[in-house]
Amino acid sequence: MRRFLICCALALTITTAHAQPPPPGPMMAPPPPPNEVIGPIPAQHPNWVWRGGYYRWYRGQYVWVPGSYMRPPRPGYRWYPGRWRQTPRGWVWVPGHWR
Repeated sequence: MRRFLICCALALTITTAHAQPPPPGPMMAPPPPPNEVIGPIPAQHPNWVWRGGYYRWYRGQYVWVPGSYMRPPRPGYRWYPGRWRQTPRGWVWVPGHWR
């Protein structure tokens, strides 16, 4: 019984440690995106779609992630780019998705 209680206490401690709220996002808006040069669609992948670059929050600053071509998960799917959204807790990244 004692072993069971110790295991429960340990599980509760681990679960509580992972249930902390995420740190606040950046308080300043991301800078305007740089002009991105979109290269030609790769000849071996004519159905791929361009995913534009975006700013990522990393170690207290915005870092530019360049765009690239990617393969749709299914034919006919469209890529909806991610965006930064302002909230009372700061700016939050809303990831892009296929639909």
